[in-house]
Amino acid sequence: MKLVLKYGGTSISSPKDIKEVAKYLNSLSKNNQIVTVCSAISGTTDDLLEISRLIQKENKDQARKLAAKIIYKHKKLANEVISKQSNKKKLLEFLDKDFSELVDLVDGMVLIGEVTPRSLDYLISFGERLSIKLVTHALLDIGKKSMAFSGKDVGIVTDSNFGLAKPLMDTTRLRVSKTLEPLISKKIIAVIGGFAGADQHGHYATFGRGGSDYTATTIASCIKADEIWLMSDVDGLMTADPKVVKNPKVLKEVSYVEAMEMALFGAKQIHPRTFEPLLSKKIPMRIRNTFNTKNEGTLVTASPSPETKKTVKCVSAVQNNGLIDVRGGSMVGAPGTAAKIFATLADANVNVMMISQNPSESSISIVVKNSDLDRAVNALEIEWLGKIIKKLEVTTDVSIIALIGSGMRGTIG
Repeated sequence: MKLVLKYGGTSISSPKDIKEVAKYLNSLSKNNQIVTVCSAISGTTDDLLEISRLIQKENKDQARKLAAKIIYKHKKLANEVISKQSNKKKLLEFLDKDFSELVDLVDGMVLIGEVTPRSLDYLISFGERLSIKLVTHALLDIGKKSMAFSGKDVGIVTDSNFGLAKPLMDTTRLRVSKTLEPLISKKIIAVIGGFAGADQHGHYATFGRGGSDYTATTIASCIKADEIWLMSDVDGLMTADPKVVKNPKVLKEVSYVEAMEMALFGAKQIHPRTFEPLLSKKIPMRIRNTFNTKNEGTLVTASPSPETKKTVKCVSAVQNNGLIDVRGGSMVGAPGTAAKIFATLADANVNVMMISQNPSESSISIVVKNSDLDRAVNALEIEWLGKIIKKLEVTTDVSIIALIGSGMRGTIG
């Protein structure tokens, strides 16, 4: 089979973990064609984001110290993961180039004293650029041919929406397949950095937090993979959050639609946009545990088997939201009212999570994240209060409880 395996940061957070991943990939590659996508080492992206915050606060020395900490951590991992001295020397030489580039970037950002969306994406792309070299050389150290690629180098071309970029699939498909197919045919394992590609001007552009999943499914679509496996520290998608509910069960099989809803409503194992590249190709996905490879995890498909179509498969909760009740008699029967409200929120860069409108059309209830609440209320008040909106009522710290399962459709009661 042609497989794409994506490893999260917790799967490669220690020398032992990286070695075990390399051994597993080597074993799996004997009977399969393998492409691997890796996240940053656990905690690295948070540290890089903290560097950007320190620069904005003009805490220059702390920003440089944190960059030095990242460099030290990856050097230590390199020394402990690789046993052969010649391989270790090559790895450290490759890493030193990235370290120098990282230091120069941080120094430049400190000098300017400004963090732009573009420079932030450049900064946080380093986590994956470092991790892929560790995994690649761990494979080389046990005699398996492997090559490391950033998302940019492998050919993922995106728009210029820094921080929430989207691949330009036609161009990306051509470039990625051209890069990877020769390696796949030679049984060379490509290790690709997740989370980012590059726009048409060559600037690093990230897909948003958790975007390595999105990278993996994009790659799977480009090379027409038979399956994609998302490897993390959980056995699969659960019937409920194990931190909230005791002894939840692993779901054996779910549909793309169900998995997308789980991602939107709190299943942290999946990036919400992960499924976009898979839909047209109908490539099956498995959510699996790096540390429990005997467990087959959760299978995500376009058409699950009939015996898995339960009424409710998952109960999920999304906390820290705000509820805005928009009221106004002039809204009743007025065409385009909802469109005007949502256009205003879109212009304010507010994501609407849920909406509800009462039958009389005199009010609309809107749920947004707490972090977007003030911006949403201000935008609506400035644009429409006293016009189509007579009154705004706001409730903070609202939780969304979601029951997910395609079997509910058409089921009485």
